[in-house]
This record gives sequence, structure tokens and C-alpha cells, in this order.
Amino acid sequence: MRDMTKGSAREHLWKYALPILLGNWFQLAYNAIDSAIAGRFIGKDALAAEGVAGPLMNLVILAISGLCIGTGVLMSEYFGAKDLKKFRQSLGTTLSVGTALSVIVSLIFVVIMPYILQAMAVPQEIFEITVIYLRIIFMGMPFTFIFNALSSGLKSAGDSKTPLKYLAFSSILNAGLDLVFLGIFHFGIVCSSLTTTIAEVVSAFLVMYYTHKKFPELFPGKQDWKADPELLKKIIGYGAPAAIQQAVQPIGKVLIQSQVNALGVTTIAAFNAVTRVDDFACIPEQGISAAISTFIAQNRGADKKERIRPGFRTGLKLEVSYWLIIGSITALFGKNIVSLFVAGEGAKEVIEIGTRYLMYMAIFYLWPAMTNGFQGFYRGMGKMYTTIIGTTLQISIRTIVTYLLAPRMGIVGIAIACAIGWSAMLIFEIPYYFITIRKQSLPK
Repeated sequence: MRDMTKGSAREHLWKYALPILLGNWFQLAYNAIDSAIAGRFIGKDALAAEGVAGPLMNLVILAISGLCIGTGVLMSEYFGAKDLKKFRQSLGTTLSVGTALSVIVSLIFVVIMPYILQAMAVPQEIFEITVIYLRIIFMGMPFTFIFNALSSGLKSAGDSKTPLKYLAFSSILNAGLDLVFLGIFHFGIVCSSLTTTIAEVVSAFLVMYYTHKKFPELFPGKQDWKADPELLKKIIGYGAPAAIQQAVQPIGKVLIQSQVNALGVTTIAAFNAVTRVDDFACIPEQGISAAISTFIAQNRGADKKERIRPGFRTGLKLEVSYWLIIGSITALFGKNIVSLFVAGEGAKEVIEIGTRYLMYMAIFYLWPAMTNGFQGFYRGMGKMYTTIIGTTLQISIRTIVTYLLAPRMGIVGIAIACAIGWSAMLIFEIPYYFITIRKQSLPK
């Protein structure tokens, strides 16, 4: 556990953020390997099918993580205030209510999946395999929620290392099963979704067992699993806006994917490959954002306002530093990176399309680094609806501009739309930051 209410902000943020970054990289490395295996051993259609599936999977996964992020802010406040009873009650209520809801949502998506893909104009040659792939993936979503909820509880108490260990284990297990069943036995894309679900189930049970044994003071007791109406209302107040904010982004990406689908299977395959690189840029930046949120929330709970602004500035510097690294790698090795995801017939064209996109995005990745830093500040301050406004503004403008530019400029138009959307978000967030610190009387 890590008490961030005392000591160096830089040390706390760096030591807290590093395991989250490593965990993000492990997960993203698996996603990249999964796409590379699909593209090389199953073919271009499989790579395209996973590309279509990605935004829908992210829609639910990010909604789940958003709910857990919001509840995590509340638990961070309780931990900072040294109120472990409320901490356990919050975690128990989140697990019991959230798991039930995730089961219901997963079943709904399993039933209506063909209709969703029809609305997205998925090409007929990859329609059936995409339906099967997504149905199996969604059956594992309740276990994804359990893992995220427990991880959020541990992170709220300053322990970002334990979730890393089990995320790494899950990613390695998943990649290993893929290599065996897809690379050696050539079982097909359905097996890829099965191995993902198996890894989710195993990691959920392992992190639950570990938390119960290692941190019994944090793990809910029998009396904590009953949903207290007042506490549940507070959890929803924190978690629901964060879940909506996280879900708004992939809803826009589903609409953007529909526009990509109209550009043909080759562009779909290229876009799937480059979005893996987008994930390496943006998702770790969200990890740094989570560190900012936890630091600010713990210090709010302890009523140490004088630590909030210096902590935020330190976090923002970490965000920019990460952009310098990932932007440089993307600019220098973009073509080599895209070539990892595809081989065989049509590979050259896929690589050329993907490389053009990445040359623009290497610069544009600075924008989400900044927006994620400000989102971390607002979540830590409990301003969940501010994050919804910022994200909705960003993805709405990005989607509209994509529909205007993609038919004329192809995948480059999508990259430019990203930059325009992020710019609109910063235009809203930066002035509101100064309004917030003045209203909250936050010292320098």
C-alpha cells in the first residue's frame, strides 16, 4: 500500500505510475501479438475481423473500467481519510452490484450482436467470424469486471504492483495459448477468443484470492457485500459518470470504424494494425492519469489541498515525457511496426496505408497526453461530469470530421480528425482548470 498524503509527489507518482505503465504495455503487447498471430497465421480477413471487433469490445471494457475508476476515486478518498470500513463497504458493493450488471449487459450483447454488426456495415466476407468472435469475448466480460474492480481497490490503496503481476500473467497465458492453438494447430479466430476468455477467468480468480489473503483489512467481509443504499448512491455518483465518460469514446470509435469499413478490407486491416500503436500511445497515458487521480483523491480525503497542484504539475510532466518517447519511436519505426501485423497477399498495400497514418500521429500523440493529464485532475477532484463533457466534445468533433475527411483523404483524414477532436477538448479543459483551482482555493 502507498499513502500519498505525505512525501514527495514526484516519487509517489512515478512509483505508482510505473507498474500501471508496465501493465498497460503487457496488455497492449498481448493485443499486438494477438493481431500479429491472426494476421500471419489466419490471414487478412481474421485481422480485419479483429479490427471490427475492437471498438465494440472496448465499448464495454472501457465502461467497466470507467465504473471502477470512478469507484476507485471514492475508495482513494476513504483510504486517505484512514476510513477502511467505508473502503471495504465500497469495494464489496461495487463487486456485488457491478458483477450482476455486467452479466446482464453481456447477455444482451450476445443476443443482439448480428444486428449491431449489420448496422456497422461489416463486409459480408468477415461477418460470421466476427459475430462468433465477439459472442465468446462478451461471455467473459463479467470476469473482466471482477478483475478491474479488485485492481481498482488495490490501486486506490496505492498498490499498483499487484494488478501488474496478474495482468502480466494473464497476457502471457493468453499469448502462449494463441501461439499453440493458432500458430501450431491453426484452429482459427474462434480459438483466439476462447483463449482470451480463459485468461480473463483465471486472472479474476487469482487476484481475488491474493487480495483476500494478503490484504484482509481491505477485502470485503460478509457484512460488506450487502449493498448499502446511501453508499450505493455515492458509488453511482462517482462510478456512473466515469463509466459514461469511458464509454463515450468507444461509441465514437464504433461510428468511426463504420466509416473505415466503407474504405474496404485492406484499409480495415491497416487501421487495425495502427490502432494497436495508438493504444501504446494513449492507454499508458491514461495510466499516468490514474496516478494523478489517486494522488489528488487521497490528498483531498486527508484535506491536504496544498499538495494537489504540485502533484498535478508533476503528473503533466510525466505525460509529456511519455509522448516524447512514444512519438519518437513511432516516427522512426512506423513502417517496421506496421509490417509486424501482416504478411502474404496484400501486405505491401496495408503497410503503406498504415505508415502514412503513423507519420501524422507521431506528432499528434502529444494532444492526448495533455488531455489525459487534465482528466486525471478532474477525476481526482471528484468532477466526473467535467470529464464527460470533455470526452463527449472530443469524440463528437472527431467523428464528424472523420466522416467529412475520410472519404476524401482516406486514413490520413482519420489522423487529422483525431488532432482536431483533441484540440477541442483542450480548449475546454485548460480554462476550466483555472476556474476550478480558484473556486477550490487550491494553493500553489
